[in-house]
Amino acid sequence: MKPHVELKDFWERRLQSDWTESGVGYKALGRAFNIWMYRVRAEGFRREVTTLGLNLPKCRILDVGSGTGFYVRQWRALGAGSITGSDLTDAAVERLRGRFPDDTFLRLDIADPGDRLEDAAYDAASAMDMLFHITDDTRYRAALHNIGRAVKPGGVLILSENFLHRPEQRSDYQVNHTLPWITAALDEAGFEVLRRVPMLVLMNAQVDAHPIWRKLWGGFLRAVTLTEITGWLAGALLYPLERRLVRVLRESPTTEVMICRRR
Repeated sequence: MKPHVELKDFWERRLQSDWTESGVGYKALGRAFNIWMYRVRAEGFRREVTTLGLNLPKCRILDVGSGTGFYVRQWRALGAGSITGSDLTDAAVERLRGRFPDDTFLRLDIADPGDRLEDAAYDAASAMDMLFHITDDTRYRAALHNIGRAVKPGGVLILSENFLHRPEQRSDYQVNHTLPWITAALDEAGFEVLRRVPMLVLMNAQVDAHPIWRKLWGGFLRAVTLTEITGWLAGALLYPLERRLVRVLRESPTTEVMICRRR
């Protein structure tokens, strides 16, 4: 496990050099394929948020790990009245402030935000595609606790994770925790899980699949995305199938969305 300071430097360099979908997504598959992948993510996110009954024009939203502002854009498209974004890196925050001048962006570490976030101030929070990059378990639980402290009682948290049914997987820059571990950490932070649905099925690493399938499909994706042209074609062909799969399946071998309510 890399020390926290090395992880911050890694993301600072990565977002400084590639502030696009591939910089915050599955970089090995290229930007063109990631653009299609993020279209599926956007549809799933908006679909889930619209079921929550939020009076969005009057809501205060906290987006954690904003990156390029992809989910800030989704909240804005849904009509959110006030959005506060945050990121670990200066590279992201400086650009986010220019891209979304009507919103507020904080440079903070959600595992140790100090007094930067107001207590019980937000009606909803999103933590998308970022918690699994907190590789220290204590810091991960602290991040959830700090989000819980910022969300009003009765407010909601939308997060995406891999929620493994198989044993956890650890690397220098990512930890895929098990579903029971994550739900226990959410409970400790004051959140009740309402539901969990697929966000992606085939367009991402098959981290919760059998190792043979994971290796074969991963090799296939890397082969068909060797160039931006083939990556675009592969994404365009998988896109309609992926849209269908995330709607009909109850479990996914990769990224899922979980909706929680603050007790």
